[in-house]
Amino acid sequence: MDLRLAVYQLASDYALDAQQTRQLQEVAGFQREPARLAYWLPRGVAVLGAVLLGMGLICWVAANWEDLGRMGRFALLQGVLAAACVGAFAVPKARVPLLLLALLAIGGLFAYFGQTYQTGADPWQLFALWATLALPLCLVARSDVLWTPWMLILSTAATLWMQAHAHNSWRVDSADLPIFIGGWLAVLAGCAFVSPLLARWTGAGNWALRLGLVLATILITGTAVSALFGSEIESPYWAGLGLLAVAGVLLATRQFFDVFGLSAVALGLNTLLVWGLGHVLFHGGGNGDGIGRLVMLGLFAAVLLAFTVQGILWRTRREAA
Repeated sequence: MDLRLAVYQLASDYALDAQQTRQLQEVAGFQREPARLAYWLPRGVAVLGAVLLGMGLICWVAANWEDLGRMGRFALLQGVLAAACVGAFAVPKARVPLLLLALLAIGGLFAYFGQTYQTGADPWQLFALWATLALPLCLVARSDVLWTPWMLILSTAATLWMQAHAHNSWRVDSADLPIFIGGWLAVLAGCAFVSPLLARWTGAGNWALRLGLVLATILITGTAVSALFGSEIESPYWAGLGLLAVAGVLLATRQFFDVFGLSAVALGLNTLLVWGLGHVLFHGGGNGDGIGRLVMLGLFAAVLLAFTVQGILWRTRREAA
C-alpha cells in the first residue's frame, strides 16, 4: 500500500484529530525533503538543460538556414563542440552535461555536413562515425547520461547498415542471414561493452545496458518474425530464436542477472515461439478447423507466458535471497 494512503487509513481507524494526524504525517516524513533531492535535482536540471541546448542548437541552425552562411553554420556547430569539450575539462562538476552537449553537437555537425556537401554516403555511416567519435566522450564522462544515447546511436547505425546491405528491403530470407547476424551481433557487442563486465573501465550503469537489450530484442524479434511471412520458415527465424535463447541464459546467471533485461529478452522469445507455432498451424498444410487452431495458439501463448513469468519471479527471489 502507498505510504500516504496507509497514514490516512490509520488516522481513520483510530479516529485521530487534525493535530494527531499532522504528527503522524511528520513521523512518516511527509514534511521532510525527499532523500537525495539536493544531489539529484541540480544534476537532472543540468542534463535537461544540455539536451535542450543541443536540440535547440540544431533547430536554430535549421531555422536560420538562409541567414547564416556556410562558414557561419560550421563555425557555430564546431565552436559549440569545442567549447563544450574545453568546459568539461575546465569545470569537472559540469563535465557530464557539457559532454552530453558535445555528443549532440557531433550529430548536428555530421548532419549538416551531409546536407551541405551531399557526399553520397549511406546514412548508417553517419551514425557509425557519430558513435565512434562519441566513444571517447562516454569513456571520460563514465555516466549513463552519455552511454544511453550512445547505445541508441549504435543501434540505429546497425539497423541502417542491415537495411543498406540486405538484398531485399521488403522481405527477409536466408540469403541475407550473414548481414542480419552481423547487425544483431553489433548491437549485442555494444550491450556487452556497457555491461557490468566492463563497468570498471567504462563506468556504465544499468540504463544503457537495459536500453541496449530492449533495442537488440526489438531488432532481432522484428527481423525473425518478418522471416515467417513466406511459405517456409527461413533461417533468420532460427538464428534469432537461438540468439535470444543464449542471451536469456546469460542474463539468468548470477554474474549478468538483470530482471529488466531478462524480461525483455523473454518477451522476445515468447513472441518468436508464438509466431513460429502460428506459422506451423496455419501454413503447415491441412484443412483442419481454423477456430480450433486459433484456440490452440491462444492457449499455448497463455501457458508460455505463465511459465515465463513464474520462471523470472523464481530467479528474482533466488537472487534476492
